[in-house]
Amino acid sequence: MRTLDGEDGRDAPKRVLLLGGTAEANALAKALGDLPASQVRVCLSLAGRTRQPSCPPGIELRIGGFGGVDGLLAHLIEQRIDHLIDATHPFAKQMAAHAAAAASRAEIPLLKLLRQAWAPMPGDQWTLVEDETAAISALPFAARPFVALGRQHLSPLALRPDLRPVLRMIEPLETRVHPKAEVILAGPSKTPGEEAVVFRRLGITHLICRNAGGLASYPKVEAARQLGLPVMMISRPPAPGHGIIKAHVSEIVAHLMSA
Repeated sequence: MRTLDGEDGRDAPKRVLLLGGTAEANALAKALGDLPASQVRVCLSLAGRTRQPSCPPGIELRIGGFGGVDGLLAHLIEQRIDHLIDATHPFAKQMAAHAAAAASRAEIPLLKLLRQAWAPMPGDQWTLVEDETAAISALPFAARPFVALGRQHLSPLALRPDLRPVLRMIEPLETRVHPKAEVILAGPSKTPGEEAVVFRRLGITHLICRNAGGLASYPKVEAARQLGLPVMMISRPPAPGHGIIKAHVSEIVAHLMSA
């Protein structure tokens, strides 16, 4: 329960813990940071994976994990958090579950900022699969897939030594994940046309990706459509049942300030 700020009876600022790590989380942090400090105080929490974390003015920054549901619950209570906002990646299943459980036990509202998933369009050749292992297992013999997955999700490639995968990474891999893998050190192309040129040049036969949603990584999906390439699309995990889900930063801000 929120307290009163001083003898004049004004409400104290809403104390918000924002679980970040996505572009949407950064945009939300900036939007909340632009609000008067008398209305809201926000702490942006990032996992330790972020190498050069940034934080908008007026926002407190916290780095590192919480130690499971109990650790997060203890933090919520200790910091007297009024609202928990989960703006982590759509595939951050464990963190989403921890946020839902901790908010429920702390009896505070949970808001989930979840970008809309992609939907198949005319011309798409999607095969919907549950996870990375299923995606790789579904490929035909000796395929040359463009594997658009993070380095922590590449281990299932070892199950298919016949494949000739292409991996695009920002930084070199520390270990060899596949004997025939070609690793390209580059960021994603900005347009479907640029991605299509890359796919043609590399002789790509299939695309493997997760249904992350959003615009930043969609050009590869559009390029696959243009070239008629089959896509192994990894479906999103179900969202936790607890909390209110919004797709846009403005909706989160409006809901928070009206609460």
